[in-house]
Amino acid sequence: MKIGILREGKQPADKRVPLSPRQCKTLLNMYPKLSIEVQSSVERCFSDEEYIDNGITVKADISSCDLFLGVKEVLVDDLLPEKSYMFFSHTIKKQPQNSLLLKTVLDRNIRLIDIELLQDSNGARLIGFGRYAGLVGAYNAFATYGLRHQLYQLKPVEQCEDKLEMLREVKKVKLPNVKLLLTGTGRVANGVLEVLEELAIRRLSINDYLNNTYDEPCYVQLSSGDYNVNKKGLKFDIQHFFKNPTEYKGSFKRFYPMTNLLISAAYWDPNAPVLFSLNDMQQADFNIEVVADITCDINGSIPSTIRATKLDDMNYDYNPTTGMEEPAFSNKKNITVMAVDNLPSGLPKDASREFGNHLNNRVLDFIIKGDRERVIERATIAEGGQLKERFKYLQDYANS
Repeated sequence: MKIGILREGKQPADKRVPLSPRQCKTLLNMYPKLSIEVQSSVERCFSDEEYIDNGITVKADISSCDLFLGVKEVLVDDLLPEKSYMFFSHTIKKQPQNSLLLKTVLDRNIRLIDIELLQDSNGARLIGFGRYAGLVGAYNAFATYGLRHQLYQLKPVEQCEDKLEMLREVKKVKLPNVKLLLTGTGRVANGVLEVLEELAIRRLSINDYLNNTYDEPCYVQLSSGDYNVNKKGLKFDIQHFFKNPTEYKGSFKRFYPMTNLLISAAYWDPNAPVLFSLNDMQQADFNIEVVADITCDINGSIPSTIRATKLDDMNYDYNPTTGMEEPAFSNKKNITVMAVDNLPSGLPKDASREFGNHLNNRVLDFIIKGDRERVIERATIAEGGQLKERFKYLQDYANS
């Protein structure tokens, strides 16, 4: 088998890689019959020379490879017929911007393996960039709050050499007695918690968060059951909620009068309740000033997330009266939004190394030596010009 590591083509340029130079070398030592080619790039966090120094072939044309590995969506014009691809396709929620990508995959008889869908037999994600999305998302949330209130200014995260420098930089954060709310309990939220713990921000129970005031910054962490309730009054069941989200309604309203800074780090199903509506945002008791939407579902669970932002231009204001975007920090009555859609690229080397370790240890063996646990099969969206049975619901989306 010949594996090709793609140059990231989507703009803004993403510096992450699925495998670092040393990880490629390790992989070749583990599987002597394997070969790896890396498509030359001036953008990625590891240079072409670093791959070459580790004995990896680097060239512009890697079309002879069998399986292509990437991070972000591959450009439609770059998709080669009859090949296998593994990357984050961002199609399973019918994201409008990627319907042509899926149609092209089908038209060109491409096998599409979505990294987001690589799971064990119990449905647990095997690999991802979630932790670093949380780390960088939390850093950018505090950077945004500091800029909005002119309290402090953090170095842009992409100018930090690594996570250690980022955590040293975040020590500049000096908050008043604000209340911060974090949604989610998975890898993304755990990344956020690392930054909150670094700042020693006080953690509260839901009851204390809703009913008490404090003379220091504090936060609460919510799981899905804390802001969704069964419409029939039944006890919240997380597995039932995942399978039947339409049978639930949102109960987030009690939290927004108490919250100044919202960090959204919970996976959202398009059939699940939204956190709040535009009408909610227009109420006098809606006190959220900054929304750091790490999940970045455009027009999803948070009305103010109307577009994605970039690491070097991460903020805009949302006017809840008009429902329109305005320049960042232009009006105190606006909500300031941070919605960068490639947050881990802010720490590309650290994020890539962690991702590559998991890819080597948890996934690639199923590709090279056989898919004995059906890990690859479950993550395959399309093959041979057809959607797999589990993903037939995407046919109208691809046709659109």
